[in-house]
Amino acid sequence: MKPPVLLAALLLLPASLASAGQPSPGGPVPAGADDAGGPAVLQPGSTTTAAEAGARPSWLWPLAPRPKVLRGFDPPPKPWLSGHRGVDLDAAAAGTGVVSPAPGTVSFVGVVVDRPVITIDHGGGLRSSFEPVESTLAVGTPVGAGEMVGTAVPGHCPASLCLHWGVRNGEEYVNPLQFVLDLRPSILLPLAGAP
Repeated sequence: MKPPVLLAALLLLPASLASAGQPSPGGPVPAGADDAGGPAVLQPGSTTTAAEAGARPSWLWPLAPRPKVLRGFDPPPKPWLSGHRGVDLDAAAAGTGVVSPAPGTVSFVGVVVDRPVITIDHGGGLRSSFEPVESTLAVGTPVGAGEMVGTAVPGHCPASLCLHWGVRNGEEYVNPLQFVLDLRPSILLPLAGAP
């Protein structure tokens, strides 16, 4: 392959493939989509989010094996309108273990409306919430990345058992998948020396 053609082929690859050899969806993951790449581990004390330019995903998936995304992030245009402020992950079976995607401290355990919920404060304004999840942990309990925080129970998805995962940065809901997948868009650059 000639160098300009090879360069063009490399530039067509998603950023994560070209730089790290990891698969990338090249954009938001649609409902039912599944990606085969693996996340890195958040370094203790880090408050960098994957949404920042050039950042790489740094959290673990809250379910293992890596779950299928049943419904993607679809926030409303205004905070008071209806929308989907998180993602629904296939939990496979009742009693599936849910783990903390990053280090943090349990900040809420209880029932919201009619579902058991657990929230973990990861620091730097980031909080993960999972529902429906039964947990025996108490508020204030520190948890490590990958540590079991509860078990998934029925009650969210009507057709299958799923885990709803929401992430807030301050008071704003953000796409949880940005912390486990490289969602940066691929950019096509012109060939060097092309007219």
